[in-house]
Amino acid sequence: MKPPAKTRLSDLKGGSPPTAKYEPPTPRVSRQKKGKVLTPAEKAAFLASRPDLKS
Repeated sequence: MKPPAKTRLSDLKGGSPPTAKYEPPTPRVSRQKKGKVLTPAEKAAFLASRPDLKS
């Protein structure tokens, strides 16, 4: 009876991935809108209009 083969996690991964050069973002990523940070007044008005979000 053969002993079980010893494998390491690094053997299962298949080595290091090839290094990729920098590529500009795809058009879909470029179209995403940036997040808006609410001012304290806007935040208060929003929370006043949403009673379900009160803690």
